[in-house]
Amino acid sequence: MTLAILALLVGFVLLVWSADRFVEGAAVTAKYAGMPSLLIGMVIVGFGTSAPEMVVSAMAAMDDNPDLALGNALGSNIVNTGLILGVTALIAPIMVQSNIVRKELPLLLLIGLVFGYLIWDGSLTRFESALLLVGFFALVGWSIYSAMKGKGDALEGEMEQELVTHTMSKSRAIFWLVFGLVVLIISSRVLVWGAVNIAQAFGVSDLIIGLTIVALGTSLPELAASIIAVRKGEHDIAIGNVVGSNMFNILAVIGIAGSISPMTNLSAEVLSRDWLVMMGMTVMLLVMAYGFRRAGRINRFEGAGLLLAFVAYNIWLVSSVIG
Repeated sequence: MTLAILALLVGFVLLVWSADRFVEGAAVTAKYAGMPSLLIGMVIVGFGTSAPEMVVSAMAAMDDNPDLALGNALGSNIVNTGLILGVTALIAPIMVQSNIVRKELPLLLLIGLVFGYLIWDGSLTRFESALLLVGFFALVGWSIYSAMKGKGDALEGEMEQELVTHTMSKSRAIFWLVFGLVVLIISSRVLVWGAVNIAQAFGVSDLIIGLTIVALGTSLPELAASIIAVRKGEHDIAIGNVVGSNMFNILAVIGIAGSISPMTNLSAEVLSRDWLVMMGMTVMLLVMAYGFRRAGRINRFEGAGLLLAFVAYNIWLVSSVIG
């Protein structure tokens, strides 16, 4: 048991560190390759922050723990929206100025609805998982198109400013890209082993462990990125990271895990509790970010609302385990 807890803690620390190195190395390498700043922000950084979820869920699926993989993805989306944006907005209200981010929010809602339809029968087959992956590649294509056509978008200026601070050489960037990915894979393997053993020791399901401990750990890179961004006044990066990560989690993370190990006999709570909470938070985020009759922003009061929703959800999870 002690070894499992140690593996979990070490796995988390290495996961966060390697994810940061991997994303930074990838972004700077792409910059040296001549990739536009907006494209780096939307594709490399936006999706790269979900690398921990992808690798952890893939490892869990290969170990025949699809519930842990699914819980990690859904739980990460709930952590991203409720905890990360909630805490970030409490630090400083988040202004939403990017038209690209505004277009991504309804798309995130649509992706969530499609996923709910696919698991309505209590399972996710390899074919359905493949459909999610097709959707992911379509999303990447749309992101590339939006980045190329989005000249002058607020997100472009923020990303350009962010990349200026990275002064590492090309060879060093490539090294951190490769080394970060290797450590990311190793730390994910250690983390999954620790999480599964802890779940078995306490008699808690892999789904609950994935929704809570693992989801929180794999979402730490997004938490750090969003807090740093909003403190720099880079509001659209703060919310853009979360929206991009949430789409990636549903399409790629669950798609890859389901392709490796089909998810059969899913717990009824996945749809009636976890998916429902994720979608409710997505709707809240959409309403706040669009603003409709006011400027789109997430103020401190709304951030507190998101955070309270996250806390209430976790109390619900704990009570279900105790009960």
